[in-house]
Amino acid sequence: MATYKEDVGTAVTNYAGNNPAVVDGELWYDSTNKDFKYQYPSVTAAGSWRTASNINTARDQQASATYGTPTAALVFGGQDVPGSVYDNTETYNGTSWTEVNNLTTGRDQLYGSGTYTSSVASGGQNPSGNLTDTELWNGTNWTEVNNLTTARRLGGASGISSTSALTTSGYTTTNVANVESWNGTNWTEVNDVNSARRGTSSFGTQTSSLYSGGYTTTAVALTESWNGSNWTEVGDLNTARGVMAGGADNTTGLVFGGGYISGSVKTELWNGTSWSEQNDLTLARYSTIGSGASGATAALAISGQQPGSPTFITAVEEWTGAGAPVGAWSTVNSMNTARMNFGSVGTSTAALGFGGRPPSTAVNEQYNGTNWTEVGDLTTARHSMATSGTTTSALSSGGETDSAYVGNVEEWNGSAWTETTDLNTLRGEAGGAGASAESALVFGGASPPGKHALTESWNGSSWTEVNDLNTTRFQVTSGIGKTNTAALCVGGRNPPPSYLANTELWNGTNWVEQNDLNTARATAAGQTGTNTSAIAAGGYSGTAYVANVEEWNGASWVEVADLSAGRSGAGGAAADNTSAIVYGGYNGTATITSTEEWSSSSNTTKTVDTD
Repeated sequence: MATYKEDVGTAVTNYAGNNPAVVDGELWYDSTNKDFKYQYPSVTAAGSWRTASNINTARDQQASATYGTPTAALVFGGQDVPGSVYDNTETYNGTSWTEVNNLTTGRDQLYGSGTYTSSVASGGQNPSGNLTDTELWNGTNWTEVNNLTTARRLGGASGISSTSALTTSGYTTTNVANVESWNGTNWTEVNDVNSARRGTSSFGTQTSSLYSGGYTTTAVALTESWNGSNWTEVGDLNTARGVMAGGADNTTGLVFGGGYISGSVKTELWNGTSWSEQNDLTLARYSTIGSGASGATAALAISGQQPGSPTFITAVEEWTGAGAPVGAWSTVNSMNTARMNFGSVGTSTAALGFGGRPPSTAVNEQYNGTNWTEVGDLTTARHSMATSGTTTSALSSGGETDSAYVGNVEEWNGSAWTETTDLNTLRGEAGGAGASAESALVFGGASPPGKHALTESWNGSSWTEVNDLNTTRFQVTSGIGKTNTAALCVGGRNPPPSYLANTELWNGTNWVEQNDLNTARATAAGQTGTNTSAIAAGGYSGTAYVANVEEWNGASWVEVADLSAGRSGAGGAAADNTSAIVYGGYNGTATITSTEEWSSSSNTTKTVDTD
């Protein structure tokens, strides 16, 4: 690919403000702010799975609106023990699942197609046997309509609405090859598949569909393509199994999970000709269900059963296809003093870094978006404190000196630190969050001989104990949350020294479990966003100093572009997950001063330092 220089030359454009017409690699002069600016190339991701919000009812052998999206999905029917079938229905809005009106006939192993507002449920089984029953969903209720011609279960379904669907193959007392087409009123037999099987999946439309995997006497990799009239054998899956899938038509889609008893994490992408291996699911599962109108770029893997376990799961994962922009890290000016486990507050253009070790220091530095400058030191040299606030109004709470844990709290007014009321429980390695020196939260931490789940809230003059964390922990990611009524506690360690991935949300009264990090870690960079928009950067996993970075959208974590190198105990500052800085820390060999700046895919313009 030609570079910007090769295509355009070396002339610098003059533009007032951020130029909306720039391309990756272009330099221009912002005449309003009198700065040279550079459009930083945005990194694109390989396809990957991220945790999403759990469904309410654990189950398998359910059905979904296969033409749904990751922000608008429908799941119905299923079972949690053989012979005990569900009629309940849940909808997903991209953040949470909601129970809605039930199916008229409870069943599992049923066919599902359409969208979350216009879907078809047909066939399946319940204790009375194989079913022909068909129901239509209009976004509010299920209504019984004309039955399938052949009672069956465990086949594939595709279609884009309640007036257009296809049921493919399946099982009665033996595998069947028959296919039926739905026109909104009646089912009509059309041409059979070439290979009768069960445990299959389909994606696409009534006239352009793909049918893959399943079982004859053993698992098969066979794939067949439907053109509206006939089935044609095409390229096999790489891994034979019963699978679940999502896709737009017979030229693009995704299969994932599957198997029987053994389960699978395998994910494969169909390009119209062949299947290619993609990044695996986080959890191996079988009898899962898929939803995704364009499985190549977006899909959901919903509940199911894990191998070797009698327990049905509620876990949901979301697929983001290859090529999605994930942002980038760039190196900016370094701190003056190398250190780790120090306090940090602020944003990517206005931040503080105070205290730290080794040995314990009181040094405080301020960042203005370009340079670090030493400002007023802490009163007490220490490290591993909980922090909260901004560059003009902050708290440094608890921590450790070189010889002891401390409970003392200092308040920053923009120019100097002043001692204020101590914590009720002295501790270090705790998390902190808050809007200013007048409003803060401290949670978790350690002070021999114990580790803590304790949470204290600050009102500007005194500390009050409030409800504990669900998980005792220390070395948490400090400061995700800009108020004392809305914060996140992310990762950390608990005894025995196990590294945690779990995330808890403070809602002003209680801590509530949320979706886990993808990589368990302690001492990730702190003060990196809000309870709805944040990043977790770096840390220590128990075996390595990690460069891994994850982005939080208020519901789940997804891996994005890594730091240039692994580091633990770094400072961090961010208003949200679109821009941040990570600075200092320990890289496994030495404490460091380097600073890296994050720009998400929506914010990749850099100002060039010309001093």
